[in-house]
Amino acid sequence: MGQARTLSISLEGLEGTLVEVEADVSPGLPAFSLVGLPDSSTLQARERVRAAAARAGTALAPRRITVNLTPAWRRKHGSAFDLAIAMAVLNAQGELPVHVPSELVLLGELGLDGRVRPVPGVLPSLLAARDLGISRAIVPAQNLPEARLVEGMECDGIEDLAALLHRFGAEVPPGPSVPPRSPAPAEAAGGPAPQHLPGDFADVLGQARACRGAEVAAAGAHHLLLTGPPGAGKTMIASRLPGILPPLDLEDSLTVAALRSLTGGFDAEAGLARTPPFESPHHTASAAAIVGGGSGIARPGAISRAHGGVLFLDEAPEFPARVLEALREPLESGDITLHRARTVTRYPARFQLVLAANPCPCGLFSGRGHRCTCTPLQRRRYGARLSGPVLDRVDMRIEMGAATVHRGGGATAESSAVIAQRVRRARERQRERYDGRAWTTNAHLPGPLLRGEFAPARSERRLLEHAVAQGRLTLRGHDRVLRLAWTLADLDGAERPTAEHIGEALTLREGEPR
Repeated sequence: MGQARTLSISLEGLEGTLVEVEADVSPGLPAFSLVGLPDSSTLQARERVRAAAARAGTALAPRRITVNLTPAWRRKHGSAFDLAIAMAVLNAQGELPVHVPSELVLLGELGLDGRVRPVPGVLPSLLAARDLGISRAIVPAQNLPEARLVEGMECDGIEDLAALLHRFGAEVPPGPSVPPRSPAPAEAAGGPAPQHLPGDFADVLGQARACRGAEVAAAGAHHLLLTGPPGAGKTMIASRLPGILPPLDLEDSLTVAALRSLTGGFDAEAGLARTPPFESPHHTASAAAIVGGGSGIARPGAISRAHGGVLFLDEAPEFPARVLEALREPLESGDITLHRARTVTRYPARFQLVLAANPCPCGLFSGRGHRCTCTPLQRRRYGARLSGPVLDRVDMRIEMGAATVHRGGGATAESSAVIAQRVRRARERQRERYDGRAWTTNAHLPGPLLRGEFAPARSERRLLEHAVAQGRLTLRGHDRVLRLAWTLADLDGAERPTAEHIGEALTLREGEPR
């Protein structure tokens, strides 16, 4: 009887901490104590480990067993510590001829029959382990495709506890037979799983101005508000925005995959997704569902799942005011920090916000508005549901009229592929211009540089300064118009924004003059 230690990973959001699992087996009344601030699911590892070890042929000794999860001041949650606890205890009571290496991370949940079951969060756990200098890991076999996405990590998959004990020299009977995993429909057909692809902009009838706004939004990573009557095409345009966005780079792909891994919705066998995500929560969603949170563990919300892609809020005025106001800080900072009594969790949340709204509660106050049955007070209250501070953070506000099959003079709408090429060229110009800096798109260009190094000539921005002097624009709005002007210049291939670019940006910001 003695002591032993193994390693595991504790996650707070996407940030991982190395946890030393220390096991002490000493004479005394039989007991199994688990200390180090475990939550209820971690504390229940005592029963899972006891049953799994007995099934594997190495029952726990009738001694006093103490397991400490270090650092003891940090709360541990989840069942991924089961495998590390079991190996530490069995090593401490002398069941393993070969000791577990000190630089090996163990992740996995144990079933009562000894099987090693998959756990969420393997990808962010191994990314954190790699950053901490760990290069080897053992994970559940079903998590192995996910683990292999982490470059620089040597990962092995394990089906049951008995097989792992065999690796370290223990003489135990074979583990339970594992039933074959039922293949997905695409795997049974011999091909990759089908991916949901956004629709094509060629399907949009008319609405050339709104399509132009979507192109500018994609080219510069700007936020967009679409206002118009029901059936005008607001949802259609918003859902097609990911189809013209550039593919995610490797870093963003890993971040999106890590967030999906936390929620258990990551298909590792399909590889890293390069298509920007699209999140469209219902207007009855709570603040915790949108920005993240929940009781106990702070889980990622829709704004984090939309990282690198689009967050679409349809019927935006119908969302609770508390939800809309909670978007203000993430829109500025690109992340969300969730404070709880004992922990602080941070998630990335760099997304493009697209809002869609009707012009009034009945939705018919457009054009001449003859069919609208709302009173002026009702229309004013409906519009006030989108507060000034929220709207001030939205770069473009575009009003859409009712769609007709003849709008646009019968001209054929451009396809998403054609628009995506212009967006890609504009993004390349931005990437070259901001090479070596902390940002790569115009939407994230800091205000001081906008008014300094990247400021247009004084003669070119007289119209913009006049709008500020009249009180039509705040200083934040002034900066967002300049960012829009840079994006318009990039789409046109110009070196710097001209007065025409600034005028168009101001129109996109304020809407068409009435």
